[in-house]
Amino acid sequence: MNLLRAGLAALTFVALAACTTAPSRPQAAAPAVSADQTTPPAHDNLNATLWMQSAAEYKATVRGIYAAARHSLDRALDDPNWNALPAGEFQTGFEAKPPAIVVDADETMIDNSAFQARAVIEDAGYSRERWLEWVNARKAAALPGAVEFADYVHRRGVTIFFITNRDAPDEVEATVDNLRQLGFPIAADGSNVLLRGDARAPDRDKGARRRLIDRSYRVLLLLGDNLSDFLDGANADVATRERLMAPYEKWWGERWFMLPNPSYGSWPNAVLRGCAKDTNPRACLHSALHYKY
Repeated sequence: MNLLRAGLAALTFVALAACTTAPSRPQAAAPAVSADQTTPPAHDNLNATLWMQSAAEYKATVRGIYAAARHSLDRALDDPNWNALPAGEFQTGFEAKPPAIVVDADETMIDNSAFQARAVIEDAGYSRERWLEWVNARKAAALPGAVEFADYVHRRGVTIFFITNRDAPDEVEATVDNLRQLGFPIAADGSNVLLRGDARAPDRDKGARRRLIDRSYRVLLLLGDNLSDFLDGANADVATRERLMAPYEKWWGERWFMLPNPSYGSWPNAVLRGCAKDTNPRACLHSALHYKY
C-alpha cells in the first residue's frame, strides 16, 4: 500500500468525521435532512469512532500521553515554582499549597465511544434524551491506562480533580458513580468532580472551576481533549484559538497534555465561524481543507 496516500486518506476521513456542533459532550452529527447534505449524516463519524474503538495507534497514543504526564508530575513535585494554570487563574503563594492535577472526564479519562457508535449504527443525531440515557447507564469505560495513571498520581499524594462539562445537577450522581466504579480516586462526597453548573463555581467556562481549585491547591498538570479544557475563550474562530495558544506553546507535553479526539469537539465550530451564516456547513468545512501541492 502506498503509505503516503493511505495516511492522507485516513486524515481526511478523520477530519470529516467530526462535524458536530456542541463542545460540551460527545455528539454524533445530525442525520442528513436534504439531498444537498446541508447537515452531514451521523455515519460521518464512522471512521473517527472506529479508530478510537479499534486502532492500536489510538491506544498507543493515549498510553504514551499518560506516561509523559507521569514524568512531568515527578518533575513538578520537585519544583515548588511549577504551576500549570494559565495567566489570571492562580494566586500568589501557591508554592506552599498541596499538589493537585486537573483532568477532563469524557475522552480524557473515560471513553464514550459506545454512545457515538450507537448513533452511527442507528444513523441518529444527538439529543439530550439519548445522552442522559447513556450517562445514567454508567457504562463509560476507562481509556487505556487511565486508571493506572490516576492511581500513580494518587499514590504520589496528589489530588485529582475532574472538571467536566457534563451538567449539574442532572448528571452528577451518575458521573460520580461511573468514575468510582472504574477505580478512579473519587472523594467520598464526590467533591473532586466538578460539573458545569456546580454551585461552587457556576460559570459555564472551566476557568472558574480551576480558580476554585487554586484557592486550596497548587495545580501541576492539566489534561483534556479540547482547547477549552486548558483556556477559556476557546469557542472562537481558528485564528483566535491560535492566538490563545501562542503564549503556552512550550507547555504542551510538559504541563498540558491533550488527548486525541477526532469524534467531536469545538474545533469544527471554529472552522464554521469563518464562513457566512447562510453557507452550507458541509461546503464550509470542505473549503477549509488544504489540498493543493
